[in-house]
Amino acid sequence: MQVEFRKTGERRYAVIIHRDNLPNLEMNPAPGFDPLIPHDLLHFLVEQELGLKNAIFGQIAVGGTAGTFQPKPTESKHTRTDARQRRKINKKGSKMLRNGTDECAQSERATFYCLQNWFENSTDIELRARAETMKATAQSVYGTMTESEKLRLNKDKLAEIRRRMDDLSRRWSALTVNQSLMLDW
Repeated sequence: MQVEFRKTGERRYAVIIHRDNLPNLEMNPAPGFDPLIPHDLLHFLVEQELGLKNAIFGQIAVGGTAGTFQPKPTESKHTRTDARQRRKINKKGSKMLRNGTDECAQSERATFYCLQNWFENSTDIELRARAETMKATAQSVYGTMTESEKLRLNKDKLAEIRRRMDDLSRRWSALTVNQSLMLDW
């Protein structure tokens, strides 16, 4: 599966899912635009690094919708066929979402925690100040994590995630409107 993160406006982006033998999906507009790294790009990275197979992108890879993605509109004139396909996809997606609730929650916690950690370790004074405003919430989020979640977010893993965030942020920030970043899941 390939995931396309496309800048669609000055402060807007879309996520387009390209899957073999499954309909393409999209979320447009996607929530949580950030000029450094949008929210869903960070989810992608964190889920990949932590091996979360039943969270957002893992569900999508095996035919789900994660509750927020929709089949990408087609040029087809077969609206009944398209409607049936949408119902089928949404039904399967709803079931997968229920079964992946725990990993989706882990993904949300890890995403916030990793973002704060990235800001905190930045050489940019403004980002470190931003980290400080997030610190209490990050500590609270960390306190709600299970022991296995905490073990996965060890010092080495956080350093690896920060390196990937640096790379993806650099690549994302260089994009102009209507350009995209394509990543393999």
